[in-house]
Amino acid sequence: MTGAHRPVALVTGANRGTGLAIAAELHAGGWEAWGLNRTPAGKSWLPEAPCDLESADAVTAAVETVARRRGRIDALVVNAVARSLGRIGTLGLADWRAAFDVNIVSVLPLLQAALPHLRPRKGSIVLMGSHAGSRYFEGGAAYCASKAALKALAEVLLLEERPNGVRTTLINPGAIANEIGDDSPFKLSTSSVARAVRWVVEAPADTAIGEIELRPAHLPDMAVTGLNRLQAV
Repeated sequence: MTGAHRPVALVTGANRGTGLAIAAELHAGGWEAWGLNRTPAGKSWLPEAPCDLESADAVTAAVETVARRRGRIDALVVNAVARSLGRIGTLGLADWRAAFDVNIVSVLPLLQAALPHLRPRKGSIVLMGSHAGSRYFEGGAAYCASKAALKALAEVLLLEERPNGVRTTLINPGAIANEIGDDSPFKLSTSSVARAVRWVVEAPADTAIGEIELRPAHLPDMAVTGLNRLQAV
């Protein structure tokens, strides 16, 4: 498909790691993937709309820019994340707020801007959750709590928007090899997660996939604590 006939997907945090892999997978599948990024990815195949998720006005402007230029939005992938880590006794208030501002607060204006364009297309929304939303670990108060809140939001969104033809899916991955050079056999590859996202947004029109859990296939033979618990689910 080319031009106006290509389905359009918005992907937040598409400048690196999992977000970039998701955008690349959608692009390979014939989608026109747009990155909503604060820091540009600079990829020739990836159009981008500048977006600071901590600014509701910037979020709305980015969505409207794409809608105006392309005339449609068929899918929204909420991927950007602030992974604020720290034990409760010493966690900085700024880190606590940043986790919620990016991981949950920013999602509301993003959804409110995108929904009017998704409804006519009978589009899909993918919220990238985490095992951290239900499998908690030491040092993960901000990250775990914000991902748990996203899980609740995903279910309410599915209930409210399914009558409008918009399907919402929460994808909960375990540990992902997000950093350059990370080839751990105990983590999911970014490309594997991206394939799951594409499968969801291309699901048959009569199917609403409420929630998917992705686990690394191999377990480490070691005691785990903290963030590493997500490698051992």
